[in-house]
Amino acid sequence: MTAVSRQEKAEVGIKIKSTVRAFSAERKIGAKEEIMEKVKLGIIGIGNMGSVHLGNILKGKVPGLELAAVADRKESRRAQLRETLPAAIEIFEEGRELIERGSVAAVLIAVPHYQHPELSIAAFRKGLHVLCEKPAGVYTKQVREMNEAAKKSDVVFAMMFNQRTNCIYRKIHEMIENGEIGAIRRVNWIITDWYRTQIYYDSGSWRATWDGEGGGVLLNQCPHQLDLLQWLCGLPVRVQGFCHEGKWHDIEVEDDVTAVLEFANGATGVFVTSTGDAPGTNRLEITGENGKLVSEGGKLTFWRLKQSIPEHCATSQGGFDKPGMEIVKVETDGQDEEHIGVIKAFAGRILNGTPLVAEGVEGIRGLTLSNAIHLSSWLKRPVEIPFDEDLFLAELEKRRASSRAKEDRDIVFNTEGSYGK
Repeated sequence: MTAVSRQEKAEVGIKIKSTVRAFSAERKIGAKEEIMEKVKLGIIGIGNMGSVHLGNILKGKVPGLELAAVADRKESRRAQLRETLPAAIEIFEEGRELIERGSVAAVLIAVPHYQHPELSIAAFRKGLHVLCEKPAGVYTKQVREMNEAAKKSDVVFAMMFNQRTNCIYRKIHEMIENGEIGAIRRVNWIITDWYRTQIYYDSGSWRATWDGEGGGVLLNQCPHQLDLLQWLCGLPVRVQGFCHEGKWHDIEVEDDVTAVLEFANGATGVFVTSTGDAPGTNRLEITGENGKLVSEGGKLTFWRLKQSIPEHCATSQGGFDKPGMEIVKVETDGQDEEHIGVIKAFAGRILNGTPLVAEGVEGIRGLTLSNAIHLSSWLKRPVEIPFDEDLFLAELEKRRASSRAKEDRDIVFNTEGSYGK
């Protein structure tokens, strides 16, 4: 074992150990915690995100859940978990072993993307509730099978779309739904504050490969924004995508994307994303008949028109006149629970029937947009939605067949502050 690999293995242990130490300290402080019904949970995959969820649950941030089991294919991680987790928590190598064991009522799936549907389907068939990390899968045909399995089962199915808990996006959704901005005419989103280094891409053998991850920035960083885009504006009917593979890093998948969108009502949009920009930008503009909403820097601003664009255009007697407007700093409730909010809602639906942040079956919608952008770029032409799912899969398999093998360095990073608000 090289000196570098020893250091990397140590980082895994330090992260897991610090999580459990914090858990132990909080348990001592909170000895008088209220007794309540809890759902026994298993976490499958203790990598970057799985370790975050593990820590949050061990620290008691989701009172309705009790960690009962974990699974991870990496022996180094399992060894550290055996050293640090309470003895009552079962540790498995394979997610399917955990599912078949029957000791949990729900699973949180945080493994590489191709495995999301297959593990979810196995859990549904076992009668387990499922909270799946984003994306729902790599290709819509596979996710459609997952959704059908979910509908046939009598369990809770949720997707980890934590950006829907963000107070700004919830407020935008509310303003669109109540008609405050009028019919949408244009949407532009520049989301380039995903800057990643080469070691990030080198941290795992599956990462940034067609065969292991199934895509780059569209499938790893941007599922949240693609979900929000369709949640706020609906799915476009036509997409032209320009995906640049390995433009800024030594990887085979896309790390820079520009997509042009057309919607059924004639509205248009542009979506730009990259992991190569520093400093990056996160600016969302939605223009409606009654004004323009802009989200940037944690603030939401509404340029509210005093007269709608169609009315002003038809009645104004001045060729260069512009509608009167007022600039409104939109107030929100300030709440943003991110992952914890999604997990709390998942437990709440199981225990009390309360609403989820995002239903699991909705995961296919953002993935549809992602797949369409990829397919358009591969074919070098616009693609209509719905698209030919068999054609997409055939093109993906071509890339998987030539996907290059990578060394598994098994590095787990601290993901705090990396979620692209």
